[in-house]
This record gives sequence, C-alpha cells and structure tokens, in this order.
Amino acid sequence: MSKIISSAVIRRMPRYYRYLADLMERGIERISSNELSHIMNVTASQIRQDLNNFGGFGQQGYGYNVKELHAEIGKILGLDNTHNVIIIGAGNLGKALAGYVQFEKRGFKITALFDNDPKIVGKSVRGFTVQSIDDLRDYAKENKVDIAAFTMPKEHALKMAELVPQLGIKAIWNFANTELDLPRDVIVENVHLSDSLMQLSYKILNGE
Repeated sequence: MSKIISSAVIRRMPRYYRYLADLMERGIERISSNELSHIMNVTASQIRQDLNNFGGFGQQGYGYNVKELHAEIGKILGLDNTHNVIIIGAGNLGKALAGYVQFEKRGFKITALFDNDPKIVGKSVRGFTVQSIDDLRDYAKENKVDIAAFTMPKEHALKMAELVPQLGIKAIWNFANTELDLPRDVIVENVHLSDSLMQLSYKILNGE
C-alpha cells in the first residue's frame, strides 16, 4: 500500500521546487536544510520531515544537491510528464492562462480553449481558435485531455462539472467562484483568487 502523504506536505512541495529552481539559476550546487529553512521561512526540521516522506535525498554533512533534489521533486509532482490542459471559458482569465508560458515549462500544455459565447467562438486567443462548447464532446473523444480549467461563471461551472467527468476527464482546475461536488474519482483543485486578496487585506489591517 502506498504511503499516505498529508495535504500540507503536498502543498509545500511546489514551494521547494520553485526555490530550488531559483538556487540553480544563481549557480548554487548544494544547500543544507538549515540554509534552505532561512530562505523559505520553514523550519529545517519540517524540511527534513517533508522530504523524508519521499526518501530523504540528503546526505549528512553535505546537505542536498540542488539540481538532483529539484529533479526528484519534479518527479514527485509529476512534472516529468506532459499534462494536456483545456480551458473552458475564454474570457479575461482564460486568455491570461492561455498566454502564461511557464505552464508548458512545467509540463502543462494548453491544447484548446472553449466558450459558449458566439461573439468569442472562432476568434483567435494566444494562437488558439476558440471552439464552441458544443464541440467539446467530440474533441475529448479525439484528443487526450488530462485537466480541464474552469474559467467561467459559477452557474456554467456547475453544468460543466456534470459533463466533464463523462468525457473521461478526471481532473478539474476550478477558478469558478463555487465549490464542486463531484465523484471521488474526479480530482478538483479549487482556486479562489478573492481569498488571497482577503488574506492580504487582513495582513494590511493587522500590520503583518
């Protein structure tokens, strides 16, 4: 049986990946857990515990090889594979996601955009021709789709959440302002942009 890793640990892994990438760009070849803790504001003990869930990777008296650890965390996160992503909702947010080049560098390949607005369908967005929602079923039959990004209003998201799993798409990146109640075999990552702003407001108010 696979070891169950807590969601808190999983949430920290992309941070390790980002910080290690920055260290590589600065030409740093190795780093200790203590040095990494100062950079990331995470205790050295927590770093060691997190990484030990996946095998540790460090050497006593040496620390971590930055390039090797970066590569291993990439494998843990599945970034050594390519994930095909479609965007449903070609408004401002959908356009922004389609144009973000870092996604493809991380193995997330935007392959198509869909919308239900006749004024948008057929137009070019960041090199993609926006397709009609009515064509989504046929597209999913003919192409491998790993992730559907929802960037539409919540009333449309609820309807799409019923359709998408039927098409064999088992992961949803949900930017719609609603929680989706889906079967356990469908993975949903909810992104609430307003939550981040409210947390920022709190920190401003409290001088943090």
